[in-house]
Amino acid sequence: MFSGDPTLLPLAVDWSSLTDSLFLVNVGILAGIYALLALGLQLNAGFTGISNFGQAGFMAIGGYTMAILTVDTGLSFYVSLPLSMLAAIAFGLLVGLPSLRLREDYFAIATLASAEVVRIVAQNAQGLTNGNQGFFCNDDFSRCFDDKWNSISATIIGWLQDLGWSDPEALFPLLLVVMLAVLLVTIALRLTQNTPWGRVLRAVREDQDAARALGKNAFAYKLQSLAISAAIAAIAGWFLALDLATVHPTDFEPLVTFFAYSVLVLGGLANYWGVIAGSAVLWALLEGTRVLKLFPDDADTAALRFAIVGLTLILLMAFRPQGMFGKKEEMVLGD
Repeated sequence: MFSGDPTLLPLAVDWSSLTDSLFLVNVGILAGIYALLALGLQLNAGFTGISNFGQAGFMAIGGYTMAILTVDTGLSFYVSLPLSMLAAIAFGLLVGLPSLRLREDYFAIATLASAEVVRIVAQNAQGLTNGNQGFFCNDDFSRCFDDKWNSISATIIGWLQDLGWSDPEALFPLLLVVMLAVLLVTIALRLTQNTPWGRVLRAVREDQDAARALGKNAFAYKLQSLAISAAIAAIAGWFLALDLATVHPTDFEPLVTFFAYSVLVLGGLANYWGVIAGSAVLWALLEGTRVLKLFPDDADTAALRFAIVGLTLILLMAFRPQGMFGKKEEMVLGD
């Protein structure tokens, strides 16, 4: 039931906003961040056969570690990146050591609960995380984190101007860095699948008992997969903090993980390049449908936007359950 006037408005679409450079940049950054988040899940669900529902928690650790180290202690945000990854890996090991011995569905619940523990602690640890206030930057984000970022931005903007770009937006350098990070992580993960380590992961996914019979420690390989996924999620959280210039508990709700799984569904399991395409499609739909104006109440239009995305996912699952670039034979999860 819609909260506003039930009378439909004539279809109003502001097509000009879709070609606005700032809109395209923001969509690109969000798509890149969620591609990173989903790449870690691809390693878990697509290649190892474990259902990790705690990716938002690892992302939160990355974002909060970056904010605490840079805003509170004044540490360079370049140094905060590897430290954020180490913190997420440590938490991933803490979660995985007891929970990976559980049955698959119980493991999924345990990871979801661990992500909520991180978020609720962030909500209440006033002295460490500023609680519900979070970390905010009212000034330019480069001054919040590191002045070096300002010089990098100026350099890249200068290159774009030299190439004939009359007025490149200040967010373009961040978009380029996010896209480069996505590309590098994708290539690195793709290359690992051709190694003995990657082949063992697939063996664990398909039949971990058979892998154990061949002398492989399935538990250790699943733990490694979870730790790497946590590190990638920390990179995504680091970029999210840099993009929003704020770190807040509501940025890491369980919906974030489900969005990442939506990216997997769209792109296809066991296909790293499909993750990038899936993330681009998801955020193009989510943000592109903002131009629609069908109801007097914006909340009703927002509900319709999510309904459109949901319908797209339903149709995809009905007619191509393996995703845009996935293969049916890859749709296998561990026991």
